[in-house]
Amino acid sequence: MNERLMFNLVDLAGTFAFAISGATAARRCNLDLFGILAIAFITACGGGVVRDLCIGAVPPAGLSDWRYLFTAVVAALLTIVAYRWVERLSYPVRLFDAMGLGLFAVYGANKALAFGHNAEVAILLGMVTAIGGGMARDVLLARVSVVLQQEIYALAAFAGAALTVLGEYLQWPAVWATWLPILFCFGLRFASLRYHWNLPRFGRERQA
Repeated sequence: MNERLMFNLVDLAGTFAFAISGATAARRCNLDLFGILAIAFITACGGGVVRDLCIGAVPPAGLSDWRYLFTAVVAALLTIVAYRWVERLSYPVRLFDAMGLGLFAVYGANKALAFGHNAEVAILLGMVTAIGGGMARDVLLARVSVVLQQEIYALAAFAGAALTVLGEYLQWPAVWATWLPILFCFGLRFASLRYHWNLPRFGRERQA
């Protein structure tokens, strides 16, 4: 499998995982069919669209390539049909979020590098690719995004993107430079859910 095909598969796998996450959250909010499909697509492709606009890859792949819409629609329809089974999973939305998080962080960083941008841009846009769609989903569903309130989320995406850039600069084999950051990001996110890891919070100071 050549490197380009591998990264395309990684991107579509992330699209599928995030679309399930978005469709599940929309289904919980009792949205209609269009609402579920729209939230699934925005969750799956929102971060990638922002990334492509930032690096000059226009029109964004999420809007111009039929495979992304098709993948998101299929994932959403499968979620609707198998919703009871999906709901039996432990933390289904967050589980699929964790899967998509690693896949998108790595793909986003790699695409930014491929367009000639430096390490800082690649890491930041890798993170944006991973968290952008989930943040848009939460805004549309009128809830505070998990990125902003609890657990290791954006930090896991940042770490996955940074490890991807490091692998590219050290010229790791493509398999290592791809799957090691994905597994690291997913593992960190999943562990934060399992063991309730959180970043420090700073409560309001009491006024005298």
